[in-house]
Amino acid sequence: VQLQAYGGGLVQAGDSLRLSCVASGFSVDYYDIGWFRQAPGKEREGVSCISSSDGRTVYGDSVKGRFTISRDRAKNTVYLQMNSLRPEDTATYYCATDFEAPCSASILQYSHVMDYWGKGTQVTVSS
Repeated sequence: VQLQAYGGGLVQAGDSLRLSCVASGFSVDYYDIGWFRQAPGKEREGVSCISSSDGRTVYGDSVKGRFTISRDRAKNTVYLQMNSLRPEDTATYYCATDFEAPCSASILQYSHVMDYWGKGTQVTVSS
């Protein structure tokens, strides 16, 4: 099982970025994927997750209305479209999965239950 996040970069406030989480060793058709982020000196924060069964999505309060999670089954990839970026969105972004934990607000809050994590991608938003 492997996850790899791509797409981070340095942008200005108000810009957009799309992160990609490429999965291997399992199918995003069957297992839910979550996006999390961690800024220096801060606790890890749940950003969003998507259900494999019905595509249902959950978002953290700080990104609702600005970020959109989606998946491409053919590419076995989950995306995080980030619009209207703010300096406070600056963090390392990670994707993760757990074969027993469905996408929910609880997963975003208790990210330590996720078993598989990819290497992060850095997002820096300048003001």
